[in-house]
Order: sequence, then structure tokens, then C-alpha cells
Amino acid sequence: ALTNAREQLGRRMAENSAQAQLLEGVADAFGLDTPPRRIEVYDNSHIMGTNAVGGMIVAGPDGFLKSQYRKFNIRTEEIGNDDFAMMREVLTRRFSRLLKEQAEVRGDEQNKDVQAWPDLVLIDGGQGQLSAAKTVLDELGLSDLPVAGIAKGPDRDAGREHFYVPGR
Repeated sequence: ALTNAREQLGRRMAENSAQAQLLEGVADAFGLDTPPRRIEVYDNSHIMGTNAVGGMIVAGPDGFLKSQYRKFNIRTEEIGNDDFAMMREVLTRRFSRLLKEQAEVRGDEQNKDVQAWPDLVLIDGGQGQLSAAKTVLDELGLSDLPVAGIAKGPDRDAGREHFYVPGR
């Protein structure tokens, strides 16, 4: 049992070290002062303009946090396949809720029901999706929240993505 525990601890420490290096690289790539502790990634999907949904996944120092993933059923029926409008709805709902929760528990930092704020928001999409996201964040007074867009690269090859941040 002791040998198994030592091996498991060694694997866990190696994984944490690798994850820490990845997050340091993310901080460098996106000009963050410190490695992010919480990254929220957003994407939208629909079936030929119907059944539109938005998704949020969360990652941090311990890897992906599947218990914090969220699905947003798009409520605005006339959106169709307008990816920008879907992104605006999802982000407006998500961050309006965070702002509301923050206002309700001011001064109570230990409240476990309050969702954590992301250190970085990643949007699946290019300059257009990033612009839609930035507009929502600016309207909600969250202009200082780091946000970036990730567009698929040539031939949709993994590893050849294009990254967009406001202004570049």
C-alpha cells in the first residue's frame, strides 16, 4: 500500500507540475500577470438553425472541472444560426448571474454557492465572436476581464489555430 501511495503521489505531482507549466504558458501567450486559476471556454452549436445551445467548460490548475460545465439552451427563438447572437445571449446570462450573485453576498467571501470568476474567457471563434463577447463584457462593466478568441486553423488542423485578443 505504501509503494502504491508513493507512486500515485509521484504521478499526481508530475501532472500538477505539467499543468502549472501549461498555465504559465497561457499567461505568457495572453499577457496575464499570473497563471490563470480558472479558464472558462464558450462555444455554440445548433442543428441547421434549430436546437441552439451554448456550452461552457472550465479548466484550472487541476485540469478540467467537469462538475462546473454548463449548458445554456438558447431562449431567443429568432436567433437561428446567428453565432454572434448566441454568444451574446450565453455570455449575458452567465455574467449577469455572476454579477447578481456577487451583489447578493457582498462581504461574504466564504459563501460556497457563489460561482468563481474566471481569470480568462476563451471564445470558440474568430474576430467576430470575440467582438460580440467583448461588447457584452463591456456593457456589463467587465472590460478588464481578459478574453480571447480561438479560430480553427487551415484545414481545421489541431495545433494551427489562430488566437485573437482585443486589439490584435
